[in-house]
Amino acid sequence: MNHSTLPTEPSIRRAPLVFGGIPEAEGWALAPITPRDRVHFRVDHELPLEEFRSELPDRVTVSYDQGEGLYRVDGACGSAQMLADWVRAWCAGRGCTTVGLRAETDVRRRTPRDLPPAFLDDLCRHYLPLSLKRLQRNMSTIRLHLPDPDDLTQQVSEWILKAVSQYDEGKGVPFGAFLATQLSKWVHDLGRNAHGRTAADTENKQQKAIAAFVAEHQRRPSEKELAAFMGQSVATLRRNSQTVATLNGLRNLQSLDGGPEATEILLPDTHEAPDEIMGEAEQTLLSHALTAACAPDPTARRDQRAGQPNVLGWATWYLTMWGGRTKTQLSAELNTSVRNMNVHADRVERSLKLRLVELAD
Repeated sequence: MNHSTLPTEPSIRRAPLVFGGIPEAEGWALAPITPRDRVHFRVDHELPLEEFRSELPDRVTVSYDQGEGLYRVDGACGSAQMLADWVRAWCAGRGCTTVGLRAETDVRRRTPRDLPPAFLDDLCRHYLPLSLKRLQRNMSTIRLHLPDPDDLTQQVSEWILKAVSQYDEGKGVPFGAFLATQLSKWVHDLGRNAHGRTAADTENKQQKAIAAFVAEHQRRPSEKELAAFMGQSVATLRRNSQTVATLNGLRNLQSLDGGPEATEILLPDTHEAPDEIMGEAEQTLLSHALTAACAPDPTARRDQRAGQPNVLGWATWYLTMWGGRTKTQLSAELNTSVRNMNVHADRVERSLKLRLVELAD
């Protein structure tokens, strides 16, 4: 048989996506990804962004991630150190303290607003429902941090814009595939940002190991089996499990996430109660004051750091005061820096001082 006479199957080709009247590939070319130097930093209180932006050196831009409380200053390649020094000096001149300032060189990014507005608008409208569908598998995790559907839609929209800024069309991967891989990573970061890194990272590793063991043996592992499966000692597994349990419990503390001020504490009569009971009552008041000091600030927006429960600050104070831990030990157990713990603990201290004065009165 002459194979050359056999009909060939038509190749399946997807029509190129068009956004705002512009084919997707052409749209990316209109605002190509470019290298730059970048300075990342946070501050102890929010900057006057418009004033900050107006005083930046020529051809230097700034963006502000409200969800993470993170500022990003971008300039030409080779300017990282100069920008870092300029940011420190500007903030110091206005009584602001920078936190975690880091200079990074040769960062490849695109500025979304450089794309044609109609192209960007159509692209976001197209990928928003697809992203929400892709995230259904992660919804139990997402609801811990974004219980309001409107907040979820806003967060996913921000993630799409973040993917637009990072997408490198020159690598040959479609934008949709790149976005899908990044979404899973950013969902994981929700937990890391809220609880220091241990509750997210350690819990994720343990759950993956348990799932793999169950798939292989059709039963849950014992403590000793799980430790061996993860290549850890039983003592290490127990310590990590305790950390996960502690921070998971903190996620569900109604007094942190709800209204600690609405909780009424009944005190015994000082003339009738023995000293031991009064000691316990005073400790209860102190514990309540600490928890209230870590609750969200009702005057702050929910997308600001002050508008979120200060879980890491609570853990730092509680475990060093009553848990017998040092900050160095906690730093290793929570897989975060002592400096990061101090930032969150300082926020607690400022609020707690006011509450302790009220208690003394």
